[in-house]
Amino acid sequence: MAASSPADPHLEDPSPTDQPPRWRRFRSGVTELVVIVVGALVISACLRAFVAQLFVIPSGSMEQTLEIGDRVEAMRVMDFHRGDIVVFKDSQHWLGGDPAKRSVGGQILEFIGLVPNTSSNYLIKRVVGMPGDTVVCCTPQGQMTVNSKVLNETSYLYREGGQTVAPSTISFKVVVPKGRIFVMGDHRDASGDSRFHLDDIGGQYQGSAAFVPVGDVVGPAKAVVVPLSRMRILHIPATFDGIPDRSASAPARASICLGETCSGS
Repeated sequence: MAASSPADPHLEDPSPTDQPPRWRRFRSGVTELVVIVVGALVISACLRAFVAQLFVIPSGSMEQTLEIGDRVEAMRVMDFHRGDIVVFKDSQHWLGGDPAKRSVGGQILEFIGLVPNTSSNYLIKRVVGMPGDTVVCCTPQGQMTVNSKVLNETSYLYREGGQTVAPSTISFKVVVPKGRIFVMGDHRDASGDSRFHLDDIGGQYQGSAAFVPVGDVVGPAKAVVVPLSRMRILHIPATFDGIPDRSASAPARASICLGETCSGS
């Protein structure tokens, strides 16, 4: 039997049933694209929930370390330490009122990590006192101490006209209770931080709202990622090195001295 010639119509013009219809190829391509996009969104949401989350700095309380509009990355997978800048939930209602909310679409994009969190029920401050720490302001030289070690805060406190703001205009001495931290902003004159809640009434006892629950901390802010001109890693200042750990002796209730008035354990 002779071999089929190239002109054989069965070889040159295969039946349409031998090729997938155009709509089927289109559907296959769309399905593949959806799988890729959904997979990327799932990964992004997991990273946000378990690894890191982006936050926008809304106020000047951390100037000039962090400026208004900076985007910082809070690392959920990292422990925080004394001297770290941390993002935490406002469970103590320092800001008051109901937090502003994005639209449903904005909340979805925020949840999956495509836009930074701008919710007003989060705050960002520097950890000055860990559980058990004794934080005092101020020495006769106007410096703060933590567990009797004097802090040199000139590397991060706000400066204006060549002058560094005072560590605090409020005189206080506190012992941080178990499971809580004492936080302060770097722009001390523009930060409604732990100092301003030492005499708050309500909560577990008067002044308890000044101490942020450890469980409310999202994580330490370790980098400024936007704008590019300010992109950098955030480090713990050297002045916090060598401060003894007093966590084992942390009281259940804070000891608070505000001016000459003291309360607690």
